[in-house]
Amino acid sequence: MASTPRFRKDAVATPEEKHPVDETLPPLKMFTSGLQHVAAMYAGVVAPPMIVGPAVGLSATETAFLMGASLFTAGLATLLQTLGFWKIGAKLPFVNGVSFAGVTPMIAIGKGEGDNAIPVIFGAIIVAGVVGFFAAPYFGKLVRFFPPVVTGTVITLIGVSLLPVAFNWSQGGNKTATDYGSMQNIGMAAVTLVIVLLMRKFLRGFLQQIAILLGLVVGTLIAMPLGMTSFDTIKNASVVGFPTPFHFGAPQFQVAAIISMCIVMLVCMTESTADILALGKIVGRPADAKTIEGGLRADTLGSALSPLFNGFMCSAFAQNIGLVAMTKVRSRFVVAAGGGILILLGLCPMAASVIALVPLPVLGGAGIVLFGSVAASGIQTLAGAAMEKGENALIVAASVGIGLIPIAAPGFYHAFPKDLLVVLDSGISTGCVVAILLNLAFNHLGTKKDPAELTAPEPVPVH
Repeated sequence: MASTPRFRKDAVATPEEKHPVDETLPPLKMFTSGLQHVAAMYAGVVAPPMIVGPAVGLSATETAFLMGASLFTAGLATLLQTLGFWKIGAKLPFVNGVSFAGVTPMIAIGKGEGDNAIPVIFGAIIVAGVVGFFAAPYFGKLVRFFPPVVTGTVITLIGVSLLPVAFNWSQGGNKTATDYGSMQNIGMAAVTLVIVLLMRKFLRGFLQQIAILLGLVVGTLIAMPLGMTSFDTIKNASVVGFPTPFHFGAPQFQVAAIISMCIVMLVCMTESTADILALGKIVGRPADAKTIEGGLRADTLGSALSPLFNGFMCSAFAQNIGLVAMTKVRSRFVVAAGGGILILLGLCPMAASVIALVPLPVLGGAGIVLFGSVAASGIQTLAGAAMEKGENALIVAASVGIGLIPIAAPGFYHAFPKDLLVVLDSGISTGCVVAILLNLAFNHLGTKKDPAELTAPEPVPVH
């Protein structure tokens, strides 16, 4: 006979019978699992400032300062999400960091502002964050328009959209480098991928849960004698470095820049809504309107506060959803520990540079498993979306097809206005919008559907 589950949905939870999301783990397990989340997201956090800094004329030292500030503000935003207060925070194992959606608009803003580039960008982010904060309750009320046919489509697109990032890392990350796409880089990514898979297969218990972290460590050790790691970042890093508030000057507020970043904020809120729904299913605590509202408030408040410490706009990190799905460690306090580690890394550039030792090909090999897990979760959700009824299959077909355009044909929208590219170049955003509109057209307007077809099914376990 099967053993009684620790948490039952039909019972009132007692202090001894907490939902896995609210459980605290032993200190060592809490730290190592949190560190694994940091390792999974580190490259994604530092990449935007690495791109934006040189593009707007910052020196290498100033760009490094931006990177540390981004780690610090990502940690603050993650604590807002996981621990929360008042009506702020999804209180799920939800990681926040610098959004890639803002990179292109920020570069466009910076090129026209000269020395004032960063202050103008920060001013626009502050206003966009405040606008988003007050718009959050309206986004929270949209949850009924995200049935399985919509959420499954978007979750699948999130995973598929992230895979090119892992492929780029696997090739070396820098397309201008002479060894980009070399057999050594791709071979190292393949070795890391195999290591992670073998560890997941043969390890048990806690060691199996931290297979990604162990894979990154082993992969880095193998890469060292091959000359794929560099210790220069550690040698040149200072021990302590606090992100001085408004290091680049007081924020400046310009209408065109504000409008551009408000559009980016809407994109981030759309993607975060999908991510919150995805994570809710994975951890067995489906997100309702209140959860989405709290999560979006944390997103937008984190974004509004980030420029104070020289950070950029914050949003959900979908790759960490894949880590939760893979490890089955659902405690939000584990991710909060990761947020604390991020803050420490932001305050200690030398410590942050240790994680930077992980070669991108190693990170790419592990990323294939992480991002693929997200796509697999979406497919599992679609399995309960009543695809045989109505036009649900058509909704999925059109939404996935349109959402894949930026991935399959990156220059497809090159003739469109630049402001529209903020949305169109994000397959997640366009796929989400298309799925919502088609669901409204086929399942809400003019026809009366069985409510069972329009509500989310019970969460399915993710393996």
